[in-house]
Amino acid sequence: MDQKYTPADIEQKWQTYWDESKTFRAVEDTEKEKYYLLEMFPYPSGRIHMGHVRNYSIGDVVGRFKRMRGFNVLHPMGWDAFGMPAENAAIQNKSHPAKWTYENIAYMRGQLKQLGLSYDWDREIATCDVEYYRWEQKIFLEMFARGLAYKKTSFVNWCPKCETVLANEQVEDGGCWRCDTDVRQKELDQWFFRITDYAEELLEWTHKLPGWPERVLVMQRNWIGKSFGCEINFPREDGAGSVKVFTTRQDTVFGATFMSLAPEHPLAQELTTPDRKDDVEAFIEKVRKTERIKRTTEDLEKEGVFTGSYCLNPLTGVRMPVYLANFVLMDYGTGAVMAVPTHDQRDFEFAGKYSLPLQVVIQPEGETLDTAAMTEAYTEPGILCNSGSFDGLRSDDAKEAIADYLQEKGIGTKTVNFRLRDWGISRQRYWGNPIPVIYCDVCGVVPVPEQDLPVTLPVDVEFTGEGGSPLARLDSFVNVTCPICGIAARRESDTMDTFVQSSWYFLRYCCPDLLDGPLDRSKVDYWMSVNQYIGGIEHAVMHLLYARFFTKVLRDMGYITCDEPFINLLTQGMVIKDGAKMSKSKGNVVDPDSLIRKYGADTARLFSLFAAPPEKDLDWSDQGVDGSFRFLNRVWKLVNDRLDLVARAGAVDTASLTAEERTLRRAVHKTIRKVTEDIEERFHFNTAIAAVMELLNTLQSTELASPQFAAVMKEALESMVLLLAPFVPHISEELWQRLGHRQKLSATAWPEFDRGAVVDEEVLVVVQVNGKLRSKITVSAGTDQESLKSAALADDKVKPFLEGVQVRKVICVPGKLVNIVVG
Repeated sequence: MDQKYTPADIEQKWQTYWDESKTFRAVEDTEKEKYYLLEMFPYPSGRIHMGHVRNYSIGDVVGRFKRMRGFNVLHPMGWDAFGMPAENAAIQNKSHPAKWTYENIAYMRGQLKQLGLSYDWDREIATCDVEYYRWEQKIFLEMFARGLAYKKTSFVNWCPKCETVLANEQVEDGGCWRCDTDVRQKELDQWFFRITDYAEELLEWTHKLPGWPERVLVMQRNWIGKSFGCEINFPREDGAGSVKVFTTRQDTVFGATFMSLAPEHPLAQELTTPDRKDDVEAFIEKVRKTERIKRTTEDLEKEGVFTGSYCLNPLTGVRMPVYLANFVLMDYGTGAVMAVPTHDQRDFEFAGKYSLPLQVVIQPEGETLDTAAMTEAYTEPGILCNSGSFDGLRSDDAKEAIADYLQEKGIGTKTVNFRLRDWGISRQRYWGNPIPVIYCDVCGVVPVPEQDLPVTLPVDVEFTGEGGSPLARLDSFVNVTCPICGIAARRESDTMDTFVQSSWYFLRYCCPDLLDGPLDRSKVDYWMSVNQYIGGIEHAVMHLLYARFFTKVLRDMGYITCDEPFINLLTQGMVIKDGAKMSKSKGNVVDPDSLIRKYGADTARLFSLFAAPPEKDLDWSDQGVDGSFRFLNRVWKLVNDRLDLVARAGAVDTASLTAEERTLRRAVHKTIRKVTEDIEERFHFNTAIAAVMELLNTLQSTELASPQFAAVMKEALESMVLLLAPFVPHISEELWQRLGHRQKLSATAWPEFDRGAVVDEEVLVVVQVNGKLRSKITVSAGTDQESLKSAALADDKVKPFLEGVQVRKVICVPGKLVNIVVG
């Protein structure tokens, strides 16, 4: 056999075998325990990067390991295929987004297969396939019927040149990411999903997901943002109603000295007096050009404008000027904030800028705040003052007391507020899932009848990059007949946010070929929930939250029975090179294709798994890649050099092993135990690989002339190859075959360690005198306490510390330490 390690030949051979034999095809089997493994599917941008290599290699280790452990593993792959990049490419290249997307999918599929990933390619889906998005349209219609999908007017990021809505992430330094035109806030009719209906359950379940990183759960809790407080009505000075605020700090209401409204607030124009109109309109226009996300940052310069109107503090009667403020958002609370500058930092900065009054209502215990000397707001708990009958109460107690008082007097009500807002899904783009709605002048908003689904994307579309969505300009798409009354009507030209497609793809993997509905209940019930989900932490409060929401909606519709989509979540770290995340703009990208051509896929996998634990960032090292390649060459050479020895070997007779043979076999089985625990319990792939490297060193340096050396070495080599299989599957399959096995390694069981073999014959015991290390002694494993005590007291290094003192007590921990207490 060829003694040279040639990755290209070996890897092509086994990839072809796995593909043709459908080795990793998953079928429902009630006799086996299922294991659903999933990595977040990629956007088909054209090429995979090293982050993909790392992410998918991590998942593949788990999938192959679980399969060898006897689980029925589902490990699918697909494509998150709608989105702006395809539309941008169509504009630039004068081609169709579908052509660009499917060409990229074909290329990236080939790249993933080059890595030897154990996917069930029969379940592959692309979200731009009509057979996928048609069922999403059906789900939309059912959500619409339940009131979970609705349309309302809202402010959005708008590019006036591209004439499209932009996500916050697509606004860069105040400009459109595509054309750099200044982005403004525009009021548009938009479709929303009522995720707020599930806010309480989404929050509750963040305390029932022990397999998720606490960091992600905290981010979701903060994003949902449940807060207890009061809604308080502040009467308008002109007597025309009141301004309602939500606050969690009703204990500070006596210190409210002015009112701040969001510029988008419905009362903003109504409260503006004629002499303030020009200033107010100029301010509103300025804020509309500001990214919404920037308005929430702490370092935002606080700006506002006086409306000319006043409201009254309902508890003090103080006349409060009403301002519009750039840091107040319409979509949190009521869009109005009672400003207490002495006890809120934003209000403090705002009051300082516009010379507004300050009133202290909470004092630190044992101190007295002077407004003239304050340099920042006091936001900690304290004792109420200047608060009428509530003076002297602790601020935490005052919250409840003042809330009761406000409710009793009809001034306010106790309430619960959520930071979470409904999910706006409308996008003025072509390359997305059409929203299946028709607008009729007589019948209003009309859902497309189910028998008329899918609403497909037309092919004859011109892409210019201007004038909004191409769909809106295509008469053959927009002009339809109302399905209720039969008169001329208009089709919705917006498409759905791409996060909608990624919110249920994991369910469709369970039944990708189903032709008469979105989901096969029996198959989904067998596979769901996903046992292990793997992806980046950047998706913590969007994709992961939306997927949880969709799961609960589909459960309530009767499609599925599970409450949560993902039992366990691993958020892998980034790949770093030259101190920064790999990116084309930084010129620090490593091309996976060239890496595989030079070293092979197994080396690329091994380095990405060995260089750092999965959850940590990985620092790229060319030397590390070379080291991984050298290690595989050493494995290759050792196994091939020992083939003749292995061919003569029989089974191991554990009863007649020599001491040297037992020592070698102990090293093998300790490694099996270590690697098993590191993969199964901790995902510490780097330490598992290190353990196999250590075993390789032992095997290379061991040469015995004893009777059973061949048998023990055969067991050792086979075990090493099996342990490497999840990490470097191609070389492992090849070596397994060369070791004489007809059954493919991918169908072979994971090795079990021999508990008898891992017991050390001798152990090193620490000896202390009054807790200080004085010696170490070697004793037989299993030595009883009396014998251990005698050996410690007789040790030559210990005796000097016992002279002239009385031994009061000897504490023995068998196999670990002896502590002699003297006095």
